[in-house]
Formats: sequence, C-alpha cells, structure tokens
Amino acid sequence: MHIQKKYLPLIIGVAIAAGIFIGGKLSFADKSDRLFSSNSKKDKLNRLIDYIDHEYVDDVNTDSIVDVTVNSILDNLDPHSTYIPKKDLQKVTDNMKGDFVGIGVSFYTYKDTVTVIRSLEGGPSIRAGIKGGDRIVVANGESIFGPSWTNDSVVKRLKGEKNTKVKLKIYRRGEPELLEFKVRRGEVPIKSIDAAYLLSNDLGYIKINRFAESTYKEFKKALTALQDDGATKLVLDLRDNPGGFLNIAEQIADEFLENQKLILFTKNKKGKIENSFATSKGSFENGEVYVLINESSASASEIVAGALQDNDKGTIVGRRSYGKGLVQREMALGDGSAVRLTVSRYYTPTGRSIQRSYENGNKDYYHEYYKRINNGELSSADNIEIADSLKFTTPKGKVVYGGGGIIPDEFVPINQKMENQTINYILNTGIMEYFVFEDLDKDRSLFENVTRQSFYETYTVSDEDLKRFEAYYNARMRRYKISIIAYSDEVKLYLKAKMAEQLYGNEAYTQVLNSNDNMLERVKELTNPNNY
Repeated sequence: MHIQKKYLPLIIGVAIAAGIFIGGKLSFADKSDRLFSSNSKKDKLNRLIDYIDHEYVDDVNTDSIVDVTVNSILDNLDPHSTYIPKKDLQKVTDNMKGDFVGIGVSFYTYKDTVTVIRSLEGGPSIRAGIKGGDRIVVANGESIFGPSWTNDSVVKRLKGEKNTKVKLKIYRRGEPELLEFKVRRGEVPIKSIDAAYLLSNDLGYIKINRFAESTYKEFKKALTALQDDGATKLVLDLRDNPGGFLNIAEQIADEFLENQKLILFTKNKKGKIENSFATSKGSFENGEVYVLINESSASASEIVAGALQDNDKGTIVGRRSYGKGLVQREMALGDGSAVRLTVSRYYTPTGRSIQRSYENGNKDYYHEYYKRINNGELSSADNIEIADSLKFTTPKGKVVYGGGGIIPDEFVPINQKMENQTINYILNTGIMEYFVFEDLDKDRSLFENVTRQSFYETYTVSDEDLKRFEAYYNARMRRYKISIIAYSDEVKLYLKAKMAEQLYGNEAYTQVLNSNDNMLERVKELTNPNNY
C-alpha cells in the first residue's frame, strides 16, 4: 500500500492509538494494568469514534471504520498477521477444525439450481441416498432455486444444529416426481488427506492439503493402512499446502524422527526459546521418506520438510518452498471477529529461519512468485538465489540454506505443459467442471458398475471429446477464446481427472493427475535406480 510521506505520521499515530484500544481485547500473560492502563492515546481514539457516532453530519457505520483501522494496522506489521471479520470467522474455524455440521454434499449452482456434484463420504446425505446429479429444489418447504439464491444463502439453509432434520425435495433425472428425503444433520469431515494409496508394492503415497485439527489422525490412519499393505517407503506430498497448526506439523514430523531429535524451536520478541523434540512413538522411523514441495508449500509444510532435512532423514524433492517462518496465534476481539497475530519465529533444527524478507511491503512480498518465474528459478536450480551468510550444516555434513524457503535436495523443474498460463486459466474458470457434469448427467448409469480402479486403468478421453470441450469453452468464453491443440494431452488428462473427481472423489482426481507427474517420476528413479 503506497502512502504519501506527509500523511505517514498521522496514520502511525492513529495506528498506535487503535493498537492500544484493540490490544485490550487480546490475551497475554502480562498484567493488564501495565499493558492497557488508561492513557491519552486510547482516550483520543474512543472520543473520535464517539464524535463520529453522535456529531458527524452523515450517518456512518463506525464498525466499518474500526475494521478499516484494524486492517491498516496489520498492513504495517508482517504479511501474515491478519484480521478475520465476524462474518468469516465460522467458515475459517470450520475449515481448520476439520469438520462442520451439515448434510454433507459437494454442490454448485447450475442454471440457478442447487446441484449435487456428489455426496461426501462419511456425511448424512450419502447415507440417505442422495446422488450426484440430484437437484435440491426445496428445503423445509421453501424453494431454494432461482437467481436470488447464492451459494452462501444455500449453505445457511442446509446447515443447522447437529441432529436436527431437514426435509428436502429433489429432482432426479428420469424420475416422474420430486423425491423426498429427510436428512439428519451431522458432522461432515473436511478431509486434509486428498489421497493415500500405493504407488508400487512397497512405495506409499499420502497427499496432505493443509494442517488442520484432524490432520494428524487422518494421516496416522492412512500411514498405518499403507504399512499394513506393505509400504516401507513413503512419498509425502506437501505441494500447494499452505500450512496450518504448528503442533500438527510437529506430530507428523515425529512419525519419521527418532526419540529426542529436535523438530524445531521458536523464539518470541523477548528472546524466549521453546524447543520441540520428537518422541519414541514414531512408526516410520526406519522407513524411507520422500517429501514433495513446491513454491506454494508454506508454514507447517516447511516445518515438516525442514525438520526431516536438518535431521538427515529422507529426501526433499521439488522446488524451493514459499518461505514462511512466522508463527501466529488467533485472538478474539470480543465482537465475534478475531486477529491472527504473529507472536514468534520458528527455526529448523540447524538454526535456520526460512522466512523471506518483507521489508519492501506486502505487495512486493506477495509478488515473489512472479520474481521466481522471471529469474528462471522454477526451471533451473542454478537460478535459486542463496546467501553464503545463511549457510548451515546438518549432522551428516549436508549444506542447507536459510533466508527464504526450503531448498530441495533433488530439484525438479516445473512441468511447463501441465502448469502454464493457458491451462491455469482454463482450470480457474470452472468451465471444465460444468462440461464434465453435463457429460455425466446425460446418462450416469454408464458408470454405475465401473470401479474407480477400472476407470483409472481403462477410461480415455477421445479426440472428439477434446473438440467438444474446446467448442463448449469458446461458446461460453467469447472474449477469451483459446486453441488447446498445443496442450491436447494435458487437457485430456485434466478432463479425465475432473470426471474421476465427480464420480469417485478427491483421491481419484489426484491419482489420475499423478499418472503424469514429473516429481513422482523422479522419486521412482531414486527408489529404483537400476530401472532407469
């Protein structure tokens, strides 16, 4: 955010005053009479808000002024101290909790109607018999279709207290009348594990999309199942994982590290250091592990990768990670909103801070990805900027670097055919999901007896399918027409993956895409060098 210099003292003054006012809502160990005693700055801000409330010529929503003030303060701190408004807090909490109370369907609004993509595994709807392709048109006697119904308003209607019932009327293609369902709302898992399956007889694969409250339990269950099936080696896929709870990352790292190995340590503004050590409970301490990371692997993902790398455990494969070495704590502000405030930095076992610089402001910080593209770092390890002053050495003598992410042991360049501007644009429009849904909706019975593995092994997207998709896309995106001939194989793979997702779920989607994954190919080379 650009600020004219002449206004900077005023803004800083307001920010300090607001910070003292808001600080009274936060929970620290220090005595409140010492931190938040009455002073003129706090009184000034309170008085200003009162003047605006009672004397200003126009009606003003002072709540919005406070929100803007809070965001302005946080913008002048680090990039990861954030404000969560009241309206967003429950959604954020549900996502990090690992479940929510509802009916358990994945849906989108298709032609103004709530349309089920699929019922979620472990949720109430799948038990009730609701299927992909069903249109929910009535909930508790109220029609919920039409242009006035947004996704958020539908979610509010379908969510509710645990064990309460919602009466649904559903249109299903081929049925002469609306079907009626009584669904008892219950806990619906928001899974952190996208996929867990065997890549070969002894090589397991687990992909984690975030570190939520439920992640360790999900991970442990998946790891145990893979070990029971014969896995002695593991690929831990942390690509595009933005992080989450620090203690969950510690528990997962503990599964790979021997007793009393240092996982990380944190240091706060007072210099207090807290160490986290592995315990003796790890079940994969003797197994081989390969951790996949990329430029979007952040925070807790980097904690796991850094802990293993610094303890000479396993191999880190991929590209340099995001570079977030700050720890936040969520603190309530008393009105249903909250702030996630950076309270400490974390360091890997060798003493590295992998936090990249944010001295040039948040805008520059968040444009780091484009810098990496422009300097060629995503294509060649030789273009990764390193500083000799931030060189560290692991117990076995491996050189590692701090200062901006985890640099992998085995570099794998970006797949320009699978990850490029055209492909990303197509995926971001959501058009592919609509195309796949309409194709499936013509006759879902064709896949009723097709197993996921059979689909994976035998289903192919034809050249004719590709032409139909291109025409479908260009008819709906007239301003941004494309030719996909240069990426025909890649678009076919994504179409198959999207179809697998709608039929079988996230794991099927991941498995299809993994069939053409250069990082996994590199892992296979490392585990079976004689075959390459």
